[in-house]
Amino acid sequence: MARVTDQQVRQLREEMTKLGCVEVAALRVGMHRNTARKYLKMGQFPSDLKRVRTWDTRPDPFAADWPELETRLKLAPTLQARALFEHLMLLRPGVYDEGQLRTFQRRVKVWRAHHGPDKEVFFRQEHVPGEAMQTDFTWATELDVTILGQPFPHMLCHVVLPYSNWDWITVSRSESMLALRRGVPAALVQLGRVPRFHQTDNSTAATHVRAAADEPEEDAAGKPATQWTRDFNADYLELNKHYGMTPRTIGIGKSEQNGDVEASNGALKARLNQHLLLRENRDFPSVEAWEGWAQDICRSHNKRRRPRVAEELAAMRPLSVAAFLEFDEIPTKVTSESILVVKRNTYSVPPRLIGEQVRVRLYEMRLEVWHSGQLVLEMPRLIGRNCHHIDYRHVVDAMLRKPGAFRCFRFKEDLFLSPVWHRAMSALQKAVGDHKADVDYLRLLHLASKNLEADVEAALSLLMEAGQCPSPEAVKKLMNLEGPTEVPEMAPLEVTLIDFDCLTPGMMAEAV
Repeated sequence: MARVTDQQVRQLREEMTKLGCVEVAALRVGMHRNTARKYLKMGQFPSDLKRVRTWDTRPDPFAADWPELETRLKLAPTLQARALFEHLMLLRPGVYDEGQLRTFQRRVKVWRAHHGPDKEVFFRQEHVPGEAMQTDFTWATELDVTILGQPFPHMLCHVVLPYSNWDWITVSRSESMLALRRGVPAALVQLGRVPRFHQTDNSTAATHVRAAADEPEEDAAGKPATQWTRDFNADYLELNKHYGMTPRTIGIGKSEQNGDVEASNGALKARLNQHLLLRENRDFPSVEAWEGWAQDICRSHNKRRRPRVAEELAAMRPLSVAAFLEFDEIPTKVTSESILVVKRNTYSVPPRLIGEQVRVRLYEMRLEVWHSGQLVLEMPRLIGRNCHHIDYRHVVDAMLRKPGAFRCFRFKEDLFLSPVWHRAMSALQKAVGDHKADVDYLRLLHLASKNLEADVEAALSLLMEAGQCPSPEAVKKLMNLEGPTEVPEMAPLEVTLIDFDCLTPGMMAEAV
């Protein structure tokens, strides 16, 4: 027999109000007349008559050991139920088995809900249109993007408007102030508007640690416990001041306070990954191509939020200031080794700049060298400290004049361009000895600097596969570089003055 529902009882009461006859009303709602009289007399719904079960349907299998288990849970509130159950199985072998784990986990969960420590309370925020912009960095390595076939580990500087979830990204190599100086202005330019606040987490790009001025308290051991706070960096304050935004950050260790952009990071990467799957290729010709492609995805995504974005734009101030400089300018001098040291990293430069005072513009992704107001060199920026990038083209001519310096050159490893060049050096050493091998290897580098590096490397590979010594002479012969350059023969130019006779005064006037 089907159970009577609350909806049937409601319909029964309506029919009784209309008809006043129990039998007819019960027939219309599909209920027996005796059942109808019972519910009309009680004035309750079927759901009101259900009894809440307060008793167990089976014996508690953990009753004998629960007092001890409860004591352990009180002493260690973070103790996991699985670990405690495995410990119980060791103490009482043969009494409990793995099939009771879920039952035990439910028992612990109920105990924690009734007697455990209070959990952290999260308060949902109501975002005001145009009030704030949130910025965060997220690693994009999981997207497996490559540049010209090479892995490209990098981060995304992700800017979000929390009210509308409008977002924008720029590619960065690190979570640095230079990345903020590029990412935040790029987002503001896209918006054409400026919010009241700019919010970040406590990254070193925006904040630094400062000891509290108050006297330190004592910890549990009676020793002075230093209290730490974080202040905004001067460069970060200058960036916000330039655009008229008020900087604000989150509590230390409270990433959930930056929740909108934190949650959007995962959604952003999932969205990019889906479009990469549709693209069927994760390789890009340059970093700029990858960044532009990803930004197009952001544009398409932002179009679906136009109504709420319009509310944000209406509440924000127009962007009316010049772009903030996205680089640091560092004056330095080129050393006698033809190198520059910038932020504890070493870069080679052409020897003609030795002893010259230059100005280095350090961007997030690149480094520019300026001399007398002119750009003389541009190269990728090194990330980290004590790294080095020595371009063999800058030093090979000087090293050919002093080949003995190659053996103990402190940046020697940078002159091996790929594993092929390592193998070539080993083959030369076996064939002609160490000293002659050094000279021949430098000649090979000089050959690569004057021709296509890829052609020289291909010639080296072919020679070694054929079991031949990869000497400079053999490479030149394989590349057809031997002998003087042939000058093509050209017939002498013959001028016929008769061709000019047609330029009569009348024809010349027509031509004019």
